[in-house]
Amino acid sequence: MKSVILCISLCLALLTGCAASANEQPPVLDTDDQKALYAVGFALSQNLTTLDLTPEELTLVQRGLSDGIQKVDEPFDIQAFMPQLEQIFDGRVRAKIEREKAAGLALVEAAKAETGAKVLPSGAVYLETAAGTGAQPAITERVKLHYHGTFHNGDVFDSSVDAGEPAEFTLNQVVPCFGEGVSSMKVGGKAKLTCPPEAAYGESGRPGILPGTTLIFEVELLDILAAPAAPAVPSGNSDMGESPAE
Repeated sequence: MKSVILCISLCLALLTGCAASANEQPPVLDTDDQKALYAVGFALSQNLTTLDLTPEELTLVQRGLSDGIQKVDEPFDIQAFMPQLEQIFDGRVRAKIEREKAAGLALVEAAKAETGAKVLPSGAVYLETAAGTGAQPAITERVKLHYHGTFHNGDVFDSSVDAGEPAEFTLNQVVPCFGEGVSSMKVGGKAKLTCPPEAAYGESGRPGILPGTTLIFEVELLDILAAPAAPAVPSGNSDMGESPAE
């Protein structure tokens, strides 16, 4: 938890140092340097989203950071309140995780009730939205596809569609929901995958995805890719195969 608190402190310090007050015009974002610095602040802010700060709370945080940057004398013993900060952070994160789990469970049940939906072995719910006419990939094959990943509230967490470029994945090297779902499709087809946490990132989560989160993917399968050619073996060397770590 100490590392979390340190991360929060660093994020807030950087954000406050760059932020304008409510009475000032926001900084311009014309040059690449300005955009890069803004991107730093925006990226760091994602570490604070789980706190669900109210506008009033955000004002308090900004005041404290502004005072710290300007080296104003501490109005009280700041270090004495670090345990309180831990409790606030831990409590709010746990509460948000429980809300996400409840919303995800309802989402999965609703997905199961859709006409044509089927539950895959991992517990993911597969719904074909447009039939494909090409080949169907094996779970060991590499594919080219477009995907759009959202949370239950519609917020996007990852999207090749938004990035404007198709992605390539080997299906047995991605989360079970995605691998099973895409291997149920045919090239040219589209599907919606509703992924409960046990078929996605489980109770560990990942950066930007809370533990116990249900995910939704809209997928379009574009192609099945040929396996990469094996590297040539130099003359005189024996072929020991691929490293187990690869």
